[in-house]
Amino acid sequence: MNTLFSIIVIGIGATVLMDLWAIVRKSLWGIPTLNYAMVGRWLAHILNGQFHHHSIIDSPQIPGEKIIGWAAHYLTGIAFAVILVALFGLPWLQQPTIGPALFVGISTVVIPFFIMQPAMGAGIAACKTAKPHSARLQSLITHAVFGFGLYFSGWTLQLF
Repeated sequence: MNTLFSIIVIGIGATVLMDLWAIVRKSLWGIPTLNYAMVGRWLAHILNGQFHHHSIIDSPQIPGEKIIGWAAHYLTGIAFAVILVALFGLPWLQQPTIGPALFVGISTVVIPFFIMQPAMGAGIAACKTAKPHSARLQSLITHAVFGFGLYFSGWTLQLF
């Protein structure tokens, strides 16, 4: 199977699993799902030269921000799959193992902790949110689920 196609499928598959996890969290524990329109708003404002917001919710809406946010979410999942294969090589694609996938998945939490959350007004590692410890734990769990999704998607590709 084509390497690029495999990486794209793995990234999308892992992101879908992460989104399914968000739905489960909401239905079982009432934990709200992420609003990817806010990611789209943040990214669109970056294109206009504004990198930091006191609160992204209070920043002006951008036309198409929801589509931008969801597209960025899935493109990021694909980019992280690229990183997985870049770090662990083509042999991982041929015989996926859980360790590298979890390592990459959990490591990706540095992006929201140190870039996105501070830039959107939530502070480093969600320190300015109402429940920072809970937000951090949920982020770590969600990124671990993404890592498992990388593995599961890679493993599933081996069936074809």
